[in-house]
Amino acid sequence: MGAGLIANRAQLYRDVGDGPFFGNNRPGANLSQGARDDFWRMSMMGGALADFETVASWSVDYSDDLRKIDKPVLAIHGSDDQIVPVKAAAGRIREVVPHAEVIIYDGAPHGLPVTHAERFNADVLRFAQA
Repeated sequence: MGAGLIANRAQLYRDVGDGPFFGNNRPGANLSQGARDDFWRMSMMGGALADFETVASWSVDYSDDLRKIDKPVLAIHGSDDQIVPVKAAAGRIREVVPHAEVIIYDGAPHGLPVTHAERFNADVLRFAQA
């Protein structure tokens, strides 16, 4: 991704949004062009350095910080997340935050707040009201 940020940032975000971020490279995907365009617009609003540092942060182990959390935690993850695989993230959260509520959406991609908006919003609202 780093080389894509340097070579052609706009095209990189078009490719990510049209493909793995929302699972559009999977059979049966049908996310609207408008939603994909909105992802591109939001992505382009950020700075290239911040984008690069975000990707670099994915390799940092935050386990020690997470173990300090003593408040309710909700983790929602898609089982078909091609950006941050479920086993690397939500699949491990119970190890470091045993009291976390973990919900895995079967077949959902990284961009599940958009692709599964109704369910996602209902789960977050239920958690916040508990």
